[in-house]
Amino acid sequence: MAFTLATWNINSVRLRKGLVERLLTESAPDVLCLQECKCPVDLIPDFSALGYGHVVARGQKGYNGVAILSKLPLTEVGGHDFAALGHARHVSARLANGVVIHNVYVPAGGDIPDRAQNDKFGQKLDFLTEMRDHFHAEPPERAILVGDLNIAPRPDDVWDHKALLKIVSHTPIEVDHLTAAQDAGRWVDVTRADIPDGRLYSWWSYRAKDWDAADKGRRLDHIWATSDIAASAHSSRILRDVRGWDQPSDHVPVLATFDL
Repeated sequence: MAFTLATWNINSVRLRKGLVERLLTESAPDVLCLQECKCPVDLIPDFSALGYGHVVARGQKGYNGVAILSKLPLTEVGGHDFAALGHARHVSARLANGVVIHNVYVPAGGDIPDRAQNDKFGQKLDFLTEMRDHFHAEPPERAILVGDLNIAPRPDDVWDHKALLKIVSHTPIEVDHLTAAQDAGRWVDVTRADIPDGRLYSWWSYRAKDWDAADKGRRLDHIWATSDIAASAHSSRILRDVRGWDQPSDHVPVLATFDL
């Protein structure tokens, strides 16, 4: 079975319902994982008219929220409250072929990369540590993990490696914590396995007057697969043009196709 999966931090699914509909119509992934839905589950728009009648989600009024929309049947597996934050940041579901999809929204971590001065940064590190411990305790198999992980791990995942080493999302301690979680689950970075060289971004700040010309991006959004199925992934792509749609999210969709 071949299927295409997309992940996208939508930054309010109700506000950007039209953009989701456009993506589902133009790109038609079989599965779309959304983060930062910013609404309770019962207020997530209905996309069944476009063929996405299967939904597994965790919601929260005004903040966070993750949802898996699918053309393919899904069985809910559950969700973890990593770091006991009480946030809707993880949900998982199983496809009919047995593949489990994890949709994760890692905390952004605030502006100061020091947990002593910034509780949010500490929460981010704790979230990643609990992810690591969970994958050690329950090693995933035939699984895909996607989402806004809020870390650009490689030097070519940011517009200026040296300039961002002390900026939240690219600090060495964050990269180390993300790598530890990745290694614990034997996760393969599908995007970089497909596109090993060159700069790749999936997020551009709203602060830039001309995001496209400045091009000061970061690759914060990821698709991982466990090592037993990673070789089945191909056709990875990042839809940069979506950042130029009307009233866009600051993130764009990341896609990959799996032959399983």
